[in-house]
Amino acid sequence: MKNTLLFLFLFLVFNSIVLYPQSKKNLDKESIKSMCGCYEVKFEFAETFIYSEDSTYVKSPPKTMYALELAHLIKDNKNDISIQHILQIGDYGEPYIIKHWRQDWSYQNQDFYLYDSNNVWKFVNKSKGQVRGQWSQKVFQVDDGPRYQGSGTWVHVDGKSYWESTTPAPLPRRERDIRNDYNLTIRGNRVEIMDYGWAHIQDNSKIIREKKINKTIAKEKGYNTYKKVEDERCKYALKWWNENYKKWTIVKDVWNDIYNKKETLKVSQLYKQKPLYMYLFVDDYETKEKIRNLIDKFVD
Repeated sequence: MKNTLLFLFLFLVFNSIVLYPQSKKNLDKESIKSMCGCYEVKFEFAETFIYSEDSTYVKSPPKTMYALELAHLIKDNKNDISIQHILQIGDYGEPYIIKHWRQDWSYQNQDFYLYDSNNVWKFVNKSKGQVRGQWSQKVFQVDDGPRYQGSGTWVHVDGKSYWESTTPAPLPRRERDIRNDYNLTIRGNRVEIMDYGWAHIQDNSKIIREKKINKTIAKEKGYNTYKKVEDERCKYALKWWNENYKKWTIVKDVWNDIYNKKETLKVSQLYKQKPLYMYLFVDDYETKEKIRNLIDKFVD
């Protein structure tokens, strides 16, 4: 009888400690990979609350944008998944292709570049306890430079699968050219798998950071929906990626060399009045040496 009870106890412990986390991790991975495919995307943003003490404050107008986007799986191993987003714009017969953002997911990742303000990202190493069971999502710009990074636990309950994190980020591109009254966004990110595809839900704070003191001037709601459509609709985006991925692999490798130094980064927005992506989107930069020399002009 004692041996039977001991066996049952060990069986339950083994399942709760070993089998359950592994099956949970696999479910996490399937949720992340389910974000791949061809999507009709709708981006919606609106300011919800105003806290600015400036009587002349004018809130950003609501903004809605539409796109056809390919989310293409480019890496899938035991602890890492990478998805490259590619926009396909215009006439179906001759569309215009734009390399868009990239999201890298890593299991129990400890190393982060967290945005401070004024184009500075600080390296942070979290403890194992802080990230146990979590997945980090690292989001990169169209030029593969840093954007924002956060960590959280995938939750699978009541028929829902979602992931949440709150993390600092620079101003979004839709705001950067029209606003100079704040220098930091605190992003509340929720990625949720839906029956139609997935949604990226945001609860953001617009922050003025001065001398390490944060002052909120407004809050913003974002609701981005990714409705899955036939893969055939994104065939031109996939064709473009297959023809250009080698160059962008080099670009990513150069950036990874920089990230692996684990030092504070200051990334300039412009060099000779042009952003980095405008240089990289032309064919003049194909070799690792040329790409490294170019990126070095933007990074301190």
